[in-house]
Amino acid sequence: MNINLVKRNLTEIVTEDELDNLLKEKKQPITYCGYETSGPVHIGTMVAINKQIDFQDAGFMVKVLFADVHTHLNKKGAEDWIDLMVEYWKKCFIALGLDKAQYIRGIDFEFDKDYVHDVLELGLHTTLNRARRSMQDIARELEHASVSQMIYPLMQIADIKALGVDVAHGGMEQRKIHMLARETLPEINYKKPVCVHTPLLCSLQGPGSKMSSSKPETMISVADSPDEIKKKIQHAFCPVANEGNPVLEMCKYLIFTKFNTMKISRPGKFGGDIEFNSYSELEEKYLKGELHPMDLKSGAAENIIKILKPVRDMIESDGLEFPVNG
Repeated sequence: MNINLVKRNLTEIVTEDELDNLLKEKKQPITYCGYETSGPVHIGTMVAINKQIDFQDAGFMVKVLFADVHTHLNKKGAEDWIDLMVEYWKKCFIALGLDKAQYIRGIDFEFDKDYVHDVLELGLHTTLNRARRSMQDIARELEHASVSQMIYPLMQIADIKALGVDVAHGGMEQRKIHMLARETLPEINYKKPVCVHTPLLCSLQGPGSKMSSSKPETMISVADSPDEIKKKIQHAFCPVANEGNPVLEMCKYLIFTKFNTMKISRPGKFGGDIEFNSYSELEEKYLKGELHPMDLKSGAAENIIKILKPVRDMIESDGLEFPVNG
């Protein structure tokens, strides 16, 4: 198994020793990532999708949970609309290259008797304050939290057991729930999962927030046209710094994950075309001022357009329309 592929582009592994031992002991570990299907699939979502593709290519059994019940419990939409969104998301994921995964819906198993029993048992071992804290990076308006949002983390933990997961994967916003899972899963006779976390792409508007499907100005949808992508990246926050720079993050976590090189086209009077063989080479040139922000943006836009072409082609050939909520 390609260990470098398994571990690349991860912000955190809890714990790395446990992961190493798992890879030695089990030929095909099971990993999963769950998604609320509450808005457009965007390039921030692609960081997690790309990681699942890494797992897929490394030989893991990859499970994608479209958390339809969770989406409703977290007050993100009506159930009929969520049904339509699940199908939309699945088609986008497959077009992006996650074509060997097992796709599962929460509604397929989350009302089973044994599952409900596990959720209730987890509730006995979790304080209300701890459940609330675990949702801080996931729920909106948590100061007015509903009871359903306190059930949410318990269900997410029960999902890990129900799906037979060895490696639970999510963005850094999932960390608090994952740490609660490691503490409480033994109470329902299941092992502690290895937990791996991928970074959250910074908002196009700069640091302070992440890309969010509910805020179109912060993100690029996988369904955006080439002109829309160019316009959004042209106006993106792009300081001569590697912290909080969404354009550099696109290059690191999306472009160099898909391609071995990145070409940037420039007029001859500005040095002509330039090609980078690694993200570190690109970052070094940019931070030294040897690559202009507008050239970086132009190159990033062209490569993102190329990456998203299979999705645009699928949408056009299938006549796929984004489901309207309500």
